[in-house]
Amino acid sequence: MATTALYWLTHDLRLCDNPALRAAAASADQMLLVYCVDPSWFQPGQFQSRPMGQHRWRFIYQSLRELDHQLSALGQRLLIRFDDPETTIDQLIRKYRVDTLVRSHAVASDEQQQLEQIRERHPRLHIAQFWTHTLFSPDHLPFDLQHLPTTFTQFRKAVESLHISTPLAAPGQLPPPPIAVEPSHWNELPDATADITLFSGGESAAHARLEYYFADQLPAHYKQTRNSLSGGDTSTGLSPWLAHGCLSARQVIDRLKRYEQERVRNDSTEWISFELLWREYFQWYAQKFGVGLYRFRGITSKPPLTSFYPGRFRKWIEGETPYPIVNACMKQLASTGTLSNRGRQLAASCLVNELSLDWRYGASWFQQQLIDYDPACNWGNWQYIAGVGADPRGGRHFDLEWQTRQYDPLHQYIQHWAGNSELKLLDHVDYVDWPIVPEHHD
Repeated sequence: MATTALYWLTHDLRLCDNPALRAAAASADQMLLVYCVDPSWFQPGQFQSRPMGQHRWRFIYQSLRELDHQLSALGQRLLIRFDDPETTIDQLIRKYRVDTLVRSHAVASDEQQQLEQIRERHPRLHIAQFWTHTLFSPDHLPFDLQHLPTTFTQFRKAVESLHISTPLAAPGQLPPPPIAVEPSHWNELPDATADITLFSGGESAAHARLEYYFADQLPAHYKQTRNSLSGGDTSTGLSPWLAHGCLSARQVIDRLKRYEQERVRNDSTEWISFELLWREYFQWYAQKFGVGLYRFRGITSKPPLTSFYPGRFRKWIEGETPYPIVNACMKQLASTGTLSNRGRQLAASCLVNELSLDWRYGASWFQQQLIDYDPACNWGNWQYIAGVGADPRGGRHFDLEWQTRQYDPLHQYIQHWAGNSELKLLDHVDYVDWPIVPEHHD
C-alpha cells in the first residue's frame, strides 16, 4: 500500500535550501503540499488591526503562484485552502490516509498550538518538523534553549563562530500527488491587488535581489547607509523574502561569505552578518518565551506605564501627530507596506514614550501593514523599545527632534510623505477643556 506524506507549508515558500521539503519527498510514495489561507487573517483582532494587510497578502499570493508553477515542473501541485489550518489539515489527513505530516518548526505560539491540536486528533500520525527559518538548530546552539542569553550581545558572542551549513539544492524530483486529488481553491482567496508594487513575491525574485545586491559595492557600504530613512539600496532589501521563506538566512550568509572572499570583507559586510544574527536571536527568543512575546509586560515582571487612548492611536496610524518625522514614517508604511529600520524605531518610540500607548497596539498595526512581517522580529523589537523585552537598558526613547536633524536635516523625507502639513494637536478637549481619554487599559 502506498504511503502518503503531507507537507504543510507556512514560512517556507521555496524549493532551494528546504530540508522539510526534501524530508517529505523521501518519506513516502506520494505527497500532498498544502498552504492554508486562514480567513481570520483578514478580520480585526484583539488590538483593532488585522493580522494580514493588503500589501503582505499580495506578496504572499505572488509567492504561492510562483511556487505552484515550480512544483508543476516537478509533477506536483500546491493545494490552496481558504480555511483554518486545523480543519484543512484534519480533512486531508483523513481523506488521503496520510502517514506523515511534515512542516517547518512554528515561529509563533499560535502556530504551535495549531499543530498540537492536530497531534491530539491524530495520535498515531508521524509528525516531523524541520528548522527552515533559522541559521541553526537547537542541537547546534552552545546552550539549552531555556538558557538563551538574556541579551543579544551575549548571544552573538556565543554563536558567531559556529559553523553554518551550506544551503541545500532544490530537489530534482518529487513523489506524485495522490490520484484525483481535489483542485486548489484559488478563486476563494481575497483580492491580491495593491496600488504600489515595490516587491514581487516568490523565490526567483528573491534570488534576483540577492544577486543584484551582492553584484557590486552595495555590501561594502552597508554600515554607512543602513540608517537611512529612504532609498531602495540603503539596506539589503531581503527581509520580505526572508520573512516568508522565499529565501533562507543560510543562503544570504552563504552569498555574503562568497562576496567577502571574492571582493572585500570590512565593517559593513560584518554588519550584515550582525543583523542576520539579530534576526536569529529573535527567532530563538520567540521559541523560548512563547505567548510571552505578546504579553503587555513582555518577559518582565512589571507592565509598562502606558495605557490606550483611541484618539492618539488613530492619529499615530494616520500620521497626524505633532511629530513630523513620525507622521512621514506612518504615511510611508500605510502607502507601501515598507519602512526602514530607523523609521520603525522612531515610530515605535513615539507611540510608547510620547503618546503613552500600549505597545501591543503598535506591534499589531505593524503586523497588519508590513510586507516583511516576521512574528519574532516584530514583537521582539517592539518589546525591546517598550522596555519589556531583551534590552538591558529597559527600553529605548528616541529624541525625535535630534533624530530629524541627524537623518532628515533638509526635511526631504518629511516633505515627500507630507509629514509636516500643519500643526497637529495630540488630544482633543471637551467644552470645559478636559482631555477626552478613556480609563486606564490593563
